[in-house]
Amino acid sequence: MTELTKAQTILIVDDEPNNLKVLQHILKQSYELVFATDGEKALRAAEKHAPNLILLDIMMPKMDGYEVCRHLKANPATAKIPIIFVTGLSAEEDESKGFAVGGVDYITKPVSAPVVKARVKTHLALHDQQMTCEATVHHRTEELEESHRAAIYMLGEAGHYNDSDTGTHIWRMAAYAAAIARAAGWPVEQARMLEMAAPMHDTGKIGIPDAILKKPAKLNSEEWVIMKTHTSIGHSILSQSEAPLFKMAADIALAHHEKWNGTGYPNGQEAERIPECARIVAIADIFDALTMRRPYKKAWSTEASLAEIKKSSTTHLDPHLVALFLSIEEEILGIKNLWDQREETLNR
Repeated sequence: MTELTKAQTILIVDDEPNNLKVLQHILKQSYELVFATDGEKALRAAEKHAPNLILLDIMMPKMDGYEVCRHLKANPATAKIPIIFVTGLSAEEDESKGFAVGGVDYITKPVSAPVVKARVKTHLALHDQQMTCEATVHHRTEELEESHRAAIYMLGEAGHYNDSDTGTHIWRMAAYAAAIARAAGWPVEQARMLEMAAPMHDTGKIGIPDAILKKPAKLNSEEWVIMKTHTSIGHSILSQSEAPLFKMAADIALAHHEKWNGTGYPNGQEAERIPECARIVAIADIFDALTMRRPYKKAWSTEASLAEIKKSSTTHLDPHLVALFLSIEEEILGIKNLWDQREETLNR
Protein backbone atom coordinates (compact mmCIF):
# COMPACT_ATOMS: atom_id res chain seq x y z
CA MET A 1 0.00 0.00 0.00
CA THR A 2 1.54 3.30 -1.07
CA GLU A 3 1.23 6.59 0.80
CA LEU A 4 -1.15 7.81 -1.90
CA THR A 5 -3.51 4.86 -1.39
CA LYS A 6 -6.19 5.49 1.20
CA ALA A 7 -6.50 2.50 3.52
CA GLN A 8 -9.89 0.85 3.73
CA THR A 9 -11.60 1.05 7.11
CA ILE A 10 -12.90 -1.91 9.07
CA LEU A 11 -15.14 -1.62 12.11
CA ILE A 12 -14.56 -4.46 14.60
CA VAL A 13 -17.30 -5.03 17.17
CA ASP A 14 -16.82 -7.35 20.16
CA ASP A 15 -17.45 -7.03 23.91
CA GLU A 16 -14.31 -9.03 24.74
CA PRO A 17 -11.10 -6.91 24.63
CA ASN A 18 -8.95 -9.96 23.91
CA ASN A 19 -10.95 -10.74 20.77
CA LEU A 20 -10.48 -7.15 19.60
CA LYS A 21 -6.72 -7.42 20.17
CA VAL A 22 -6.50 -10.64 18.15
CA LEU A 23 -8.29 -9.13 15.15
CA GLN A 24 -6.29 -5.92 15.50
CA HIS A 25 -3.03 -7.88 15.33
CA ILE A 26 -4.22 -9.71 12.18
CA LEU A 27 -5.49 -6.69 10.25
CA LYS A 28 -3.60 -3.60 11.44
CA GLN A 29 -0.92 -3.75 8.75
CA SER A 30 -3.40 -3.51 5.88
CA TYR A 31 -6.41 -1.55 7.11
CA GLU A 32 -7.56 1.38 9.20
CA LEU A 33 -9.32 -0.12 12.21
CA VAL A 34 -12.17 1.23 14.34
CA PHE A 35 -13.40 -0.58 17.45
CA ALA A 36 -16.67 -0.84 19.37
CA THR A 37 -17.41 -2.89 22.47
CA ASP A 38 -21.21 -2.97 22.32
CA GLY A 39 -24.11 -2.62 19.89
CA GLU A 40 -24.95 1.03 20.52
CA LYS A 41 -21.33 2.11 20.11
CA ALA A 42 -21.16 0.04 16.93
CA LEU A 43 -24.12 1.88 15.41
CA ARG A 44 -22.61 5.27 16.25
CA ALA A 45 -19.20 4.24 14.91
CA ALA A 46 -20.68 2.94 11.67
CA GLU A 47 -22.41 6.26 11.00
CA LYS A 48 -19.39 8.34 12.01
CA HIS A 49 -16.65 6.43 10.17
CA ALA A 50 -18.57 4.86 7.26
CA PRO A 51 -16.37 1.72 7.28
CA ASN A 52 -15.87 -0.39 4.19
CA LEU A 53 -16.65 -3.56 6.14
CA ILE A 54 -17.80 -4.61 9.63
CA LEU A 55 -16.64 -7.63 11.65
CA LEU A 56 -19.47 -8.18 14.12
CA ASP A 57 -19.65 -10.42 17.18
CA ILE A 58 -23.05 -12.01 17.85
CA MET A 59 -23.07 -12.82 21.57
CA MET A 60 -23.05 -9.38 23.21
CA PRO A 61 -25.07 -8.01 26.15
CA LYS A 62 -28.05 -5.67 25.68
CA MET A 63 -27.99 -5.73 21.88
CA ASP A 64 -26.73 -8.85 20.13
CA GLY A 65 -25.10 -8.91 16.71
CA TYR A 66 -28.28 -9.86 14.89
CA GLU A 67 -30.09 -6.80 16.24
CA VAL A 68 -27.11 -4.56 15.43
CA CYS A 69 -27.15 -5.91 11.88
CA ARG A 70 -30.87 -5.20 11.55
CA HIS A 71 -30.37 -1.60 12.65
CA LEU A 72 -27.46 -1.13 10.25
CA LYS A 73 -29.44 -2.51 7.32
CA ALA A 74 -32.44 -0.31 8.17
CA ASN A 75 -30.33 2.86 8.05
CA PRO A 76 -29.74 4.14 4.48
CA ALA A 77 -26.36 5.55 5.57
CA THR A 78 -25.06 2.11 6.62
CA ALA A 79 -27.28 -0.34 4.75
CA LYS A 80 -24.74 -1.22 2.06
CA ILE A 81 -21.79 -1.92 4.36
CA PRO A 82 -20.96 -5.67 4.20
CA ILE A 83 -21.12 -7.40 7.59
CA ILE A 84 -19.19 -10.55 8.50
CA PHE A 85 -20.27 -12.23 11.73
CA VAL A 86 -17.37 -13.38 13.92
CA THR A 87 -18.78 -15.85 16.42
CA GLY A 88 -18.42 -19.02 18.39
CA LEU A 89 -21.88 -20.11 17.24
CA SER A 90 -21.75 -22.68 14.49
CA ALA A 91 -25.21 -24.28 14.31
CA GLU A 92 -26.89 -24.19 10.91
CA GLU A 93 -29.87 -22.23 12.26
CA ASP A 94 -27.49 -19.56 13.63
CA GLU A 95 -25.87 -19.14 10.23
CA SER A 96 -29.26 -18.97 8.51
CA LYS A 97 -30.41 -16.27 10.94
CA GLY A 98 -27.27 -14.25 10.25
CA PHE A 99 -27.76 -14.37 6.50
CA ALA A 100 -31.45 -13.55 6.93
CA VAL A 101 -30.70 -10.28 8.75
CA GLY A 102 -28.17 -9.18 6.13
CA GLY A 103 -24.78 -10.70 6.95
CA VAL A 104 -22.56 -11.75 4.05
CA ASP A 105 -20.37 -14.35 5.75
CA TYR A 106 -19.31 -16.08 8.99
CA ILE A 107 -15.91 -16.46 10.63
CA THR A 108 -15.86 -18.94 13.48
CA LYS A 109 -13.95 -18.37 16.72
CA PRO A 110 -11.21 -19.02 17.57
CA VAL A 111 -10.22 -17.14 14.42
CA SER A 112 -7.50 -18.17 12.02
CA ALA A 113 -5.34 -15.29 10.69
CA PRO A 114 -5.23 -16.61 7.08
CA VAL A 115 -9.01 -17.16 7.07
CA VAL A 116 -9.72 -13.68 8.43
CA LYS A 117 -7.41 -12.03 5.90
CA ALA A 118 -8.84 -14.03 3.01
CA ARG A 119 -12.50 -13.43 3.91
CA VAL A 120 -11.95 -9.72 4.53
CA LYS A 121 -10.05 -9.26 1.28
CA THR A 122 -12.68 -11.19 -0.71
CA HIS A 123 -15.67 -9.28 0.65
CA LEU A 124 -14.00 -5.90 0.29
CA ALA A 125 -13.26 -6.74 -3.36
CA LEU A 126 -16.84 -7.92 -3.93
CA HIS A 127 -18.21 -4.77 -2.30
CA ASP A 128 -15.99 -2.53 -4.42
CA GLN A 129 -17.12 -4.36 -7.53
CA GLN A 130 -20.78 -3.99 -6.52
CA MET A 131 -20.37 -0.26 -5.85
CA THR A 132 -18.66 0.19 -9.22
CA CYS A 133 -21.48 -1.66 -10.99
CA GLU A 134 -24.13 0.38 -9.17
CA ALA A 135 -22.37 3.62 -10.05
CA THR A 136 -22.21 2.56 -13.70
CA VAL A 137 -25.90 1.64 -13.73
CA HIS A 138 -26.79 4.94 -12.02
CA HIS A 139 -24.77 6.90 -14.59
CA ARG A 140 -26.36 5.08 -17.51
CA THR A 141 -29.82 5.52 -15.99
CA GLU A 142 -29.18 9.27 -15.72
CA GLU A 143 -28.07 9.32 -19.37
CA LEU A 144 -31.24 7.47 -20.38
CA GLU A 145 -33.43 9.84 -18.38
CA GLU A 146 -31.69 12.80 -19.97
CA SER A 147 -32.39 11.30 -23.40
CA HIS A 148 -36.05 10.90 -22.40
CA ARG A 149 -36.21 14.51 -21.26
CA ALA A 150 -34.68 15.68 -24.53
CA ALA A 151 -37.15 13.62 -26.56
CA ILE A 152 -40.05 14.91 -24.48
CA TYR A 153 -38.92 18.49 -24.93
CA MET A 154 -38.64 18.09 -28.68
CA LEU A 155 -42.01 16.34 -29.06
CA GLY A 156 -43.69 18.88 -26.81
CA GLU A 157 -42.23 21.76 -28.77
CA ALA A 158 -43.06 20.06 -32.08
CA GLY A 159 -46.73 19.93 -31.17
CA HIS A 160 -46.71 23.69 -30.66
CA TYR A 161 -44.16 24.63 -33.28
CA ASN A 162 -46.66 26.70 -35.26
CA ASP A 163 -48.19 28.27 -32.16
CA SER A 164 -45.86 31.05 -31.11
CA ASP A 165 -48.06 32.22 -28.27
CA THR A 166 -48.01 29.12 -26.06
CA GLY A 167 -44.83 30.14 -24.21
CA THR A 168 -44.38 27.92 -21.19
CA HIS A 169 -47.95 26.58 -21.42
CA ILE A 170 -47.12 22.90 -21.87
CA TRP A 171 -44.62 22.82 -19.01
CA ARG A 172 -46.82 24.77 -16.60
CA MET A 173 -49.78 22.58 -17.51
CA ALA A 174 -47.67 19.48 -16.86
CA ALA A 175 -46.83 20.76 -13.36
CA TYR A 176 -50.55 21.25 -12.69
CA ALA A 177 -51.23 17.69 -13.88
CA ALA A 178 -48.61 16.22 -11.54
CA ALA A 179 -50.12 18.11 -8.59
CA ILE A 180 -53.59 16.74 -9.38
CA ALA A 181 -52.19 13.21 -9.71
CA ARG A 182 -50.54 13.43 -6.31
CA ALA A 183 -53.81 14.69 -4.80
CA ALA A 184 -55.52 11.67 -6.40
CA GLY A 185 -53.15 9.34 -4.56
CA TRP A 186 -50.78 8.49 -7.40
CA PRO A 187 -47.36 7.24 -6.28
CA VAL A 188 -44.65 9.89 -6.59
CA GLU A 189 -42.92 8.15 -9.51
CA GLN A 190 -46.19 7.77 -11.45
CA ALA A 191 -47.03 11.44 -10.90
CA ARG A 192 -43.55 12.34 -12.12
CA MET A 193 -44.09 10.19 -15.21
CA LEU A 194 -47.36 12.00 -15.88
CA GLU A 195 -45.55 15.34 -15.63
CA MET A 196 -43.13 14.12 -18.29
CA ALA A 197 -45.86 12.65 -20.51
CA ALA A 198 -48.30 15.59 -20.38
CA PRO A 199 -46.24 18.03 -22.52
CA MET A 200 -46.59 15.63 -25.46
CA HIS A 201 -50.40 15.76 -25.50
CA ASP A 202 -50.55 17.87 -28.68
CA THR A 203 -47.72 16.14 -30.56
CA GLY A 204 -50.23 15.23 -33.28
CA LYS A 205 -50.62 18.88 -34.30
CA ILE A 206 -47.48 18.49 -36.39
CA GLY A 207 -49.72 16.62 -38.84
CA ILE A 208 -52.30 19.44 -39.12
CA PRO A 209 -51.90 21.89 -42.04
CA ASP A 210 -50.72 25.41 -41.18
CA ALA A 211 -53.77 26.90 -42.87
CA ILE A 212 -55.93 25.30 -40.18
CA LEU A 213 -53.62 25.73 -37.20
CA LYS A 214 -53.01 29.41 -37.97
CA LYS A 215 -56.42 30.34 -39.28
CA PRO A 216 -57.34 33.69 -37.66
CA ALA A 217 -61.07 32.90 -37.81
CA LYS A 218 -63.29 30.11 -36.50
CA LEU A 219 -62.80 26.75 -38.22
CA ASN A 220 -65.56 25.52 -40.51
CA SER A 221 -66.98 22.02 -40.15
CA GLU A 222 -64.58 20.43 -42.67
CA GLU A 223 -61.55 22.08 -41.06
CA TRP A 224 -62.73 21.05 -37.62
CA VAL A 225 -62.86 17.40 -38.72
CA ILE A 226 -59.23 17.68 -39.79
CA MET A 227 -58.25 19.48 -36.60
CA LYS A 228 -59.70 16.68 -34.47
CA THR A 229 -57.34 14.18 -36.09
CA HIS A 230 -54.42 15.60 -34.09
CA THR A 231 -55.45 13.24 -31.29
CA SER A 232 -55.11 10.07 -33.36
CA ILE A 233 -51.99 11.39 -35.12
CA GLY A 234 -50.33 12.02 -31.76
CA HIS A 235 -51.34 8.58 -30.53
CA SER A 236 -49.93 6.97 -33.66
CA ILE A 237 -46.59 8.73 -33.21
CA LEU A 238 -46.20 8.14 -29.48
CA SER A 239 -47.40 4.53 -29.44
CA GLN A 240 -44.40 3.52 -31.54
CA SER A 241 -42.54 3.07 -28.23
CA GLU A 242 -43.30 0.36 -25.67
CA ALA A 243 -41.76 2.41 -22.86
CA PRO A 244 -44.33 3.12 -20.09
CA LEU A 245 -43.71 6.86 -20.36
CA PHE A 246 -44.59 7.00 -24.06
CA LYS A 247 -47.50 4.60 -23.66
CA MET A 248 -48.97 7.00 -21.11
CA ALA A 249 -48.25 9.94 -23.43
CA ALA A 250 -50.02 8.12 -26.28
CA ASP A 251 -53.10 7.56 -24.10
CA ILE A 252 -53.14 11.25 -23.18
CA ALA A 253 -52.69 12.39 -26.76
CA LEU A 254 -55.63 10.26 -27.90
CA ALA A 255 -58.06 10.98 -25.08
CA HIS A 256 -57.38 14.48 -23.72
CA HIS A 257 -60.36 15.88 -25.66
CA GLU A 258 -62.78 13.19 -24.51
CA LYS A 259 -65.51 14.43 -22.16
CA TRP A 260 -66.96 12.95 -18.99
CA ASN A 261 -70.47 12.89 -20.54
CA GLY A 262 -69.26 11.12 -23.71
CA THR A 263 -69.58 14.08 -26.12
CA GLY A 264 -65.85 14.51 -26.72
CA TYR A 265 -63.58 13.17 -29.46
CA PRO A 266 -62.19 11.14 -31.15
CA ASN A 267 -64.01 8.07 -29.72
CA GLY A 268 -66.82 9.49 -27.60
CA GLN A 269 -65.53 7.76 -24.48
CA GLU A 270 -67.25 8.65 -21.23
CA ALA A 271 -66.63 8.72 -17.50
CA GLU A 272 -64.02 6.28 -16.20
CA ARG A 273 -63.58 4.66 -19.61
CA ILE A 274 -61.39 7.67 -20.35
CA PRO A 275 -57.87 6.96 -19.04
CA GLU A 276 -57.33 8.77 -15.76
CA CYS A 277 -54.11 10.32 -17.03
CA ALA A 278 -56.07 12.00 -19.85
CA ARG A 279 -58.82 13.15 -17.45
CA ILE A 280 -56.18 14.80 -15.27
CA VAL A 281 -54.46 16.49 -18.20
CA ALA A 282 -57.80 17.78 -19.49
CA ILE A 283 -58.34 19.74 -16.24
CA ALA A 284 -54.78 21.06 -16.20
CA ASP A 285 -54.91 22.01 -19.88
CA ILE A 286 -58.22 23.87 -19.63
CA PHE A 287 -57.23 25.79 -16.49
CA ASP A 288 -53.96 26.90 -18.03
CA ALA A 289 -55.62 27.85 -21.33
CA LEU A 290 -58.18 29.98 -19.46
CA THR A 291 -55.61 31.82 -17.35
CA MET A 292 -53.27 32.43 -20.30
CA ARG A 293 -53.43 35.57 -22.44
CA ARG A 294 -53.64 34.90 -26.18
CA PRO A 295 -53.85 37.25 -29.20
CA TYR A 296 -57.57 36.52 -29.52
CA LYS A 297 -58.47 36.74 -25.80
CA LYS A 298 -57.48 38.22 -22.47
CA ALA A 299 -56.38 35.99 -19.61
CA TRP A 300 -59.22 35.01 -17.34
CA SER A 301 -58.89 35.77 -13.65
CA THR A 302 -58.02 32.89 -11.36
CA GLU A 303 -61.44 33.10 -9.73
CA ALA A 304 -63.28 32.99 -13.05
CA SER A 305 -61.13 30.13 -14.29
CA LEU A 306 -61.72 28.04 -11.17
CA ALA A 307 -65.45 28.74 -11.44
CA GLU A 308 -65.42 27.56 -15.06
CA ILE A 309 -63.61 24.36 -14.10
CA LYS A 310 -66.21 23.73 -11.39
CA LYS A 311 -69.03 24.46 -13.85
CA SER A 312 -67.59 21.89 -16.29
CA SER A 313 -67.67 19.17 -13.64
CA THR A 314 -69.88 16.18 -14.61
CA THR A 315 -70.24 17.38 -18.22
CA HIS A 316 -66.75 17.91 -19.59
CA LEU A 317 -64.55 17.01 -16.61
CA ASP A 318 -64.30 14.21 -14.04
CA PRO A 319 -66.18 15.56 -10.97
CA HIS A 320 -63.98 13.70 -8.47
CA LEU A 321 -60.78 15.03 -10.02
CA VAL A 322 -62.26 18.53 -10.23
CA ALA A 323 -62.99 18.40 -6.50
CA LEU A 324 -59.39 17.36 -5.83
CA PHE A 325 -58.14 20.14 -8.11
CA LEU A 326 -60.16 22.74 -6.24
CA SER A 327 -58.96 21.35 -2.89
CA ILE A 328 -55.32 22.08 -3.81
CA GLU A 329 -55.98 25.61 -5.09
CA GLU A 330 -53.11 27.04 -3.04
CA GLU A 331 -50.62 24.59 -4.57
CA ILE A 332 -51.96 25.23 -8.08
CA LEU A 333 -51.62 29.00 -7.66
CA GLY A 334 -48.09 28.53 -6.33
CA ILE A 335 -47.20 26.60 -9.49
CA LYS A 336 -48.82 29.29 -11.64
CA ASN A 337 -46.88 32.08 -9.95
CA LEU A 338 -43.60 30.20 -10.31
CA TRP A 339 -44.08 29.62 -14.04
CA ASP A 340 -45.37 33.14 -14.62
CA GLN A 341 -42.14 34.47 -13.11
CA ARG A 342 -40.08 32.18 -15.33
CA GLU A 343 -41.97 33.35 -18.38
CA GLU A 344 -41.40 36.99 -17.46
CA THR A 345 -37.68 36.27 -17.10
CA LEU A 346 -37.56 34.60 -20.52
CA ASN A 347 -39.39 37.52 -22.18
CA ARG A 348 -37.07 40.20 -20.83
